[in-house]
Amino acid sequence: MDLKDYRREMDAADEQLLAAFEKRMEIAQRIAEYKRDNALPVLDAKREQQKLRAVAEKVPEELSEYAVTLYSLLMELSRSSQARIIGTKSTLPAEIEHAIKTTPPLFPENVPVACQGVEGAYSELACERLFKMPNIFFCSSFDAVFSAVESGFCRYGIVPLENSTAGSVNAVYDLMMKHDFRIVRSVRIKVDHNLLVRPGTKLEDIKEIYSHEQAISQCAAFLAALKGVKVIPCENTAAAAKLVAESTNGDAAALSSRECMKLYGLECLRSSVQDQGSNFTRFICISKNLEIYPGADRTSLMMTLPHKAGSLYKVLTRFYALGINLNKLESRPLPDRNFEFMFYFDLDTSVYSPQFMLLMGELSDVCDSFAYLGSYSEVV
Repeated sequence: MDLKDYRREMDAADEQLLAAFEKRMEIAQRIAEYKRDNALPVLDAKREQQKLRAVAEKVPEELSEYAVTLYSLLMELSRSSQARIIGTKSTLPAEIEHAIKTTPPLFPENVPVACQGVEGAYSELACERLFKMPNIFFCSSFDAVFSAVESGFCRYGIVPLENSTAGSVNAVYDLMMKHDFRIVRSVRIKVDHNLLVRPGTKLEDIKEIYSHEQAISQCAAFLAALKGVKVIPCENTAAAAKLVAESTNGDAAALSSRECMKLYGLECLRSSVQDQGSNFTRFICISKNLEIYPGADRTSLMMTLPHKAGSLYKVLTRFYALGINLNKLESRPLPDRNFEFMFYFDLDTSVYSPQFMLLMGELSDVCDSFAYLGSYSEVV
């Protein structure tokens, strides 16, 4: 036999598999109808475990793990199909539909917005990209931004979520587990770090450089080349520029933007000192209430999963079964719970998609806890 003969045999086996799969899904639908009529849950965990053990025993030992994986996927697909027939007890799809209907068609222009830092901060630039005439309230910390929104003091807040060079802003992810909020929009800002000094200061005069820890990590190569210079983190890049402008000596510098250079009367000794020329930070705009503006094609979720093998796989299977693309997956350790994590997901899907609504109704069945953070569009 040659390769073509083997492939013909494989095709014949696939035909049998496909026919068996179709038959199995038809039976699953009838089971779903029975469960619906008799008020039974979709998941029967005991039955599934018995089935997987039986499958593992019926095949040669070297195929056991493969067979269990295959049947686990089949069961996930069956549950997803059954959930469509039985329906969901989750109120989330109705809440999303209500938000779509009641959210105004246009994004607001003149509203109170909380931003971390001082005048000139990148969060202010992000805010001005999203709002035409924002009434900005500067806060001392990311936590204060979340609190200003949660308390109703500001309608919206702007916080950084991730950078294309330095990665995720972990402090913000940790605060997302603590506060009650929704994401209504996101924006990407080009980040350009410059070495700013008081007029007359030379490179050899510098003994201290101030900036935010993210900016410091984004300029690691440039800083490593400087000898005898102390790098000092501060709350943000704009605060660093302000600190240098207000200092009385000429040995301090800041990694900050050209906007801050103009704002605080500084000079630029070196421009664009970040390690990567294409350096962007993604900011999210948060609100207290769920608002879904037209064109929303991105959704953010957080969930905790059972601490056992296959838990994340079951969630990802639901995405795959419904044809929903995953843009981002991030995990953060849960406080006071050893080696347990909160998972953050960004989904690339229209909020108007029927598959999206099905997913929102199903996810609570495959995780310990689940938080829908919002559906929105991103300004690039």
